[in-house]
Order: sequence, then structure tokens, then C-alpha cells
Amino acid sequence: MSVDDYIAWSQANGCPRSDLIDGVIVMQAAQRLEHIQVKLAAALALKQAIGAAGLPCFSVGDGATVRISDNTAFEPDALVYCGEKLPGRSLEVPSPVIVVEVLSPDSEKRDMRDKLAGYFLVPSVEHYLILDPEDRLVIHHTRGVGDVRGTRLVRDGELRLDPPGLTLPVAALFN
Repeated sequence: MSVDDYIAWSQANGCPRSDLIDGVIVMQAAQRLEHIQVKLAAALALKQAIGAAGLPCFSVGDGATVRISDNTAFEPDALVYCGEKLPGRSLEVPSPVIVVEVLSPDSEKRDMRDKLAGYFLVPSVEHYLILDPEDRLVIHHTRGVGDVRGTRLVRDGELRLDPPGLTLPVAALFN
């Protein structure tokens, strides 16, 4: 299945939570309340950081599609894109700068492997944040230079995401 077919399928089927990996739809399991609360907190923390920085960027919560290739697309738990605001009817965010996934038992392997490799195939992605709600840990992957990625483990203090120039308290991602 192509990403275009996947988006059409998703619309026709009420946008069930899923990803498309190598042309195959992978349904996501039901989410625990803790997971839902952390994804909301992350989207709100990013929105507040954007407002504080006065940047022309937008925080998007759960459900927007990020095209990785012709037959792979992910739906991150939150993301940030910059530039002109996309139309409200959009299902896809073509140029995210920051993508966020919240770990769950069902998705941990995919988030740490497939999505880590996949998100950095998108030229605009500068930061991939994996949030571990159980340990209150942020695994912050950055683009780096060439095919080298940087990784930091952050439990407290502030998280600097540059570009685009955001600073946010780590605790806000989990509250």
C-alpha cells in the first residue's frame, strides 16, 4: 500500500490509530491513560515553548501523518512544524522539525528502531524525542552531521531544541 492509499484508507475507516510500515498497516493497541496524558502534556509543553519563543511554528497533537517514504508513514504522538500554518483539513504534515513518541509496551521496539531510522529520512526532522512515562526520561535524538545522530538522556532541567530555538522544562513533558 502506498502512503496516499493509506491516507485514503484511514479517512474511509474513521482514522484508526495506525502506522504504515513497508506498505503494511500496523494497528496500534489501545492506549493507557498514562500514555494519553503524556502525549497531551508534550503537545502543550511544545505549544507553550513556541509561544514563549515567538516563533512561526505550530504544535500538533496526536494523529497527523508524517510520510517517511512512498510506502511508510507514521503518526507521532506530537510534532512541531514551522513556517506557514497548514490548512485545518490537512491529514499530513510534510515538514516536521520535532517529532515525539511516547513509549508503551506495544510500541517500544518500533519507536526505538523503526521510527528512529525512519524519522531521520525526512530532511526537515531535527529532533526525535522518545518519552518514557514510567521513568520520566526523555531520549533526545538529534540529526547531527551526515549520517551521525546525537543522543542524550534527559531526566530534569531544560531541554533545548535548536533549531527551531525552543527551550522547555523536561517536567512539563510529563505533567
